[in-house]
Amino acid sequence: MPDLADFRLGADVVDSDGNKAGTLVSVIVDEKGFEPRALVVKDEATLAGRLLAGEKLFTTDEVVIPITAVESATHEAVRLSISGPDIRRQPLYLTYRREPMTVEEAALEEGEFLTGGLGLPKADEIANKPEGEIEIDRGENVMLGTTGRRLGRVDDVLFDHGKLVGVVIRPEGFFKRDVVLPMSFINRADDMALFADLNESDIEQLKPFVDPGPPR
Repeated sequence: MPDLADFRLGADVVDSDGNKAGTLVSVIVDEKGFEPRALVVKDEATLAGRLLAGEKLFTTDEVVIPITAVESATHEAVRLSISGPDIRRQPLYLTYRREPMTVEEAALEEGEFLTGGLGLPKADEIANKPEGEIEIDRGENVMLGTTGRRLGRVDDVLFDHGKLVGVVIRPEGFFKRDVVLPMSFINRADDMALFADLNESDIEQLKPFVDPGPPR
């Protein structure tokens, strides 16, 4: 396991040749235990428009990098053991499979295309990660247990020797400044939100986050 003590969302991702390959946008962890499994990297050389499976899958420019490919991480950069071309050959994180259309819907879409009024086609979003793993990214909701109340949103992740130990929360009603929420308070998580088991005393004792600097 690489040393991820300074792992940061928004950090540059650097390939084995020392070139910037992209930006870290999220981390994929086990749903239980939060063991890191992979990174989602926005590729510097865009992959938008690449088609797979006979043009039935529309893809984005984010690739999945296994955590084993990380050599080190600082506040500024995540350094990988693989080259730029190898990074671009990694699996795409999100794909979009178009929903089946009736003959009438296909004709309508063709007409909209010819008149310049075609919007985004209907498609199912597919995330390239195993069942039992979740994505944590910037802006994700942090909820107060099952109350339906939102503590805030994830602004960053905090690692210590390869272990996810906490998240930085952007305040939303409860706090006046960014605070650190230890993962020990998270009792449930999915791709949409983290659910924290906190009482009023716990909330008051959360420590403010001191930003060490870029990236943001």
